[in-house]
Amino acid sequence: MANDDKNITHTIGSKLRDLRLKNGLTQEELADRAELSKGFISQLENDLTSPSIATLIDILQLLGSSLREFFSDSDDSQLTFTQEDYFRKEADGTVVTWIVPTAQKNALEPIILELSSGATTDPDYPHEGEEFGYVLEGEIEVVVGDRKSVARKGDSFYFTSDRQHFIRNIADGKSKILWVSCPPTF
Repeated sequence: MANDDKNITHTIGSKLRDLRLKNGLTQEELADRAELSKGFISQLENDLTSPSIATLIDILQLLGSSLREFFSDSDDSQLTFTQEDYFRKEADGTVVTWIVPTAQKNALEPIILELSSGATTDPDYPHEGEEFGYVLEGEIEVVVGDRKSVARKGDSFYFTSDRQHFIRNIADGKSKILWVSCPPTF
């Protein structure tokens, strides 16, 4: 059976187009940033010309990628995690469990936070980002700047991280929270 190159679903051109669109750029915007012509970008995306390695590297850098990522046929990153993968840290009435151990390199970081009665998280100073939590067990007070709000089992919270913030357990027993921060802060 002969190998027909036209049956390849992901050519260099189509992969470049997909990456450009993923970054929300027009051909003209990419061309301007790469100091190339719009016509050249169009020819690349339609597989009418091939870029030099140096030009391809420049374009990929502008699109937040690399040669290795671009030509990788598979994403070998771990999709699911089990308790054996988790990392746990205990200190001062708090237990933090990283449920996606590689999250520090990702855009968001999910953890399970357990607080003993009366325990608080350390105050987190203002930074860029967002925080989301879901109370799995207990009752907590969420403090963001001068604002305070109570969340109980089944409740969730959300805030931007531009003010000092922390959580206090106000339950008689343990409180447990699924907490997701973007970018990673724990």
